[in-house]
Amino acid sequence: MSVASSPIPGAPPARPGARAWFVLAVLCFVYVLNFLDRQLLSILAKPIQDDLGVTDGQLGMISGLYFALFYCILAIPVGWLADRTNRTKVLAFSCALWSAATAACGLSTNYPQLAVSRMAVGVGEAGGVPPSYAIISDYFPSGTRGTALSLFNLGPPIGQALGVAFGATVAAAFSWRDAFIWIGVIGVVTAIVVWLFVKEPKKGGLDQPLQAQPPADAAPAPRAGFWDTCRMYFANPVLRGMALACGATQFVTYALLNFATLFLMREKGMTLQEVALWYALVVGFGIGAGMFISGRLIDHLAKKSKTFYAWLPAVGLALAAPLFAAFVWAPTWQMALAFLTLPMALNYFYLSPAVTLVQEEVRPDQRVMSGALLLLVMNLIGLGLGPTYLGAASDFFRAQFPDNSLQMAFYTLIPFYGLAIVMFIGLARKIRHLHPAKGAS
Repeated sequence: MSVASSPIPGAPPARPGARAWFVLAVLCFVYVLNFLDRQLLSILAKPIQDDLGVTDGQLGMISGLYFALFYCILAIPVGWLADRTNRTKVLAFSCALWSAATAACGLSTNYPQLAVSRMAVGVGEAGGVPPSYAIISDYFPSGTRGTALSLFNLGPPIGQALGVAFGATVAAAFSWRDAFIWIGVIGVVTAIVVWLFVKEPKKGGLDQPLQAQPPADAAPAPRAGFWDTCRMYFANPVLRGMALACGATQFVTYALLNFATLFLMREKGMTLQEVALWYALVVGFGIGAGMFISGRLIDHLAKKSKTFYAWLPAVGLALAAPLFAAFVWAPTWQMALAFLTLPMALNYFYLSPAVTLVQEEVRPDQRVMSGALLLLVMNLIGLGLGPTYLGAASDFFRAQFPDNSLQMAFYTLIPFYGLAIVMFIGLARKIRHLHPAKGAS
């Protein structure tokens, strides 16, 4: 049963104040840096390959499996710690750690050093997103969280777009190493801002009715245990199904994001300067629109039926699949980007609904860890396996298709669209079964 899925009579007014919007803006900027740091490797793949001599498969491993193992698994204990301590301090420390590791990437002189630095980035970023989900959920009441979380989730497209524009511009004018170092320094300064100016909100303060507050001398409620939260999450078919469906979706999206720049430059003929402008615009506006529109839609549609948490991603992916195939086929980079713009938006109709559903389906003291469990499953599948698979597939096709091995590898992603759609349709049925009256609790 949902714990905080609708406003409760007597709850605080459903109007977030100025501090809530300030916190949201700061956390969104942290997320921008989080994703920018994560994506610089794929954006600068061509000059890194030219300098260090790494293969597509090696790039796929350090941007996929190696990174994901640390990022996803460590997010669980970090989430448990944040649920029991100060979430803003955990976030600030994590931001400083991954930023320092990003700067270290720019100092790497060989593949092993770069791989270790990327693993360290994953360690730091494990404490980035789950605490932010929970902090936002305690600044924004139910009924506004979908919009707030969709605005927060603009971090990836903004980070990706800035990464493309900034990284490609710096690499073209100076060196790919300078881009990593400068972004790392900016991240450390941002971590200090979070530590000093983002106030820790009361856990569940916007979910409890005012008249139901416990007396001052009442014993504090027991905190959620680590294994209790794990069992709760994976025993819930809706939460489990959402994580798996998102993982199938991210298998495509992370494979695309991690190799699109290399594909456009090596097989479509784009230059770094053209990537810095045109691909950055496609990523920024495409993914940003998908995040924001889906968040606004889910705030309205979920009031009618919770099944829209699954139907909205399913419809988005069904519309995106044929356009993605056209992007891969397109003979010129101009035509490829034209076909890619709409799928960039539709591919991300899953994230805001998924995050909102999880945050509203669990207790306030389980939000950080539940968000971490969502990320664990979908990122181990998507981030861990998607880029790793695509890089290996490209190496496999290179002997027979030396000039378009990435194109052939991208074609093999199309069946994963179908798998994700089927999984979201199945999730809609699970939601309807658990909430048969109106599709919501």
